[in-house]
Amino acid sequence: MPRLASHTDSVPPSGIRRIFELAHALDDVIYLAIGEPDVAVDPAILRRASEAWLADDTGYTPNGGILELREAIVRTVAERNGIRTDTERVWVTNGATQALSLAFSILLDPGDEVLVPDPGYTTFGMNAHLASATPVPYPLRPEAAFAPDFDELERLVTDRTRLLVVNSPSNPLGAVFDRDTLEALLAFAREHDLWVLSDEVYERFSYDQPHISLASLGDDERVLTAFSASKTYALTGARVGWLLTPPGFAPLLRSVQEATVSCINTPAQRAVAAALTGPQDHVDEAAARYRSNLAAATALLDERGIRYLEPTGAFYLWVDVSHAADGDVAGWAERFLLQQRVAVAPGSAFGRMGEGWIRLCVAASEHDLLEGIRRLPAPPTSTSTVSSSTVGAPAS
Repeated sequence: MPRLASHTDSVPPSGIRRIFELAHALDDVIYLAIGEPDVAVDPAILRRASEAWLADDTGYTPNGGILELREAIVRTVAERNGIRTDTERVWVTNGATQALSLAFSILLDPGDEVLVPDPGYTTFGMNAHLASATPVPYPLRPEAAFAPDFDELERLVTDRTRLLVVNSPSNPLGAVFDRDTLEALLAFAREHDLWVLSDEVYERFSYDQPHISLASLGDDERVLTAFSASKTYALTGARVGWLLTPPGFAPLLRSVQEATVSCINTPAQRAVAAALTGPQDHVDEAAARYRSNLAAATALLDERGIRYLEPTGAFYLWVDVSHAADGDVAGWAERFLLQQRVAVAPGSAFGRMGEGWIRLCVAASEHDLLEGIRRLPAPPTSTSTVSSSTVGAPAS
């Protein structure tokens, strides 16, 4: 039998999906492991998708997406994110997952190195391996409130480093970097002549700390940004995201899109165009609900003496269970699922710095969220909360 490409052996499995699939084989499970919004999609968005299907609006679209959607994205990122762009720099993708994959595939050569946050979203490292590149984790440590340490970044960068990945609001941490940190990260990328890939999927869910898009800070020749409709509009299964690129990428991306997905399905694109151009009340209501869930969840964690990172964005809670995990949070999460019927994402799935922590999705119902927290093992003595007041301040 012919052999597979050698780089496929280095692609790690997803520790989150492992829990998700195990949970689906069980009954009466509380699902807090996957970032799935527990809110209804706005009916106007569903109607627009239905109209497209019923009108047989199902043909191929341009590789970069339908003009209606690309124009809506251009207006949206200008108004909400302060990013001035044009339709030739907007590429509609199969969710932000494909936007990230697309960026990795066009920016990296075999043997290149990528600086990825640790803890950070699982596909950052997976995409690096698929590009035959090497992910180099830059630690986000609890003692620094999970802010990047620029001295450590300097030690990690080499002449093979090609790309810096930034994620704010952060999945899994729920941390939002402030302007000073983002400007420092951009300056670091300039100094070392790196591309920057900014994952801003949770842009609409920031709380006490405002979300700032990296591309709005200048240097649009260097920054690529991934966005998604999945979390904002509860359209996780519609699979529509977009990648904003520097100028001049269009000829290359037409070829790459054609070779990978050709284009994204038309009714889903029509639905997301309606989502972006329509009223945003349902997004604001979802954000308020998630914030209410966060308040209830953190109050219960405080009551039970369980340590966590105070979130300033996204819809996750980063919770310390090191008192119970005994150095193997992935194994503990599986046992916890089997014994307590609560699915949580083990922190080690997001990198070595996640050992001892778990990620809880607060976009679930408040009832499920609080019941899941009640089943967590409390530490023998109460511990302190990791303050997020300094998240974003460059550590040195």
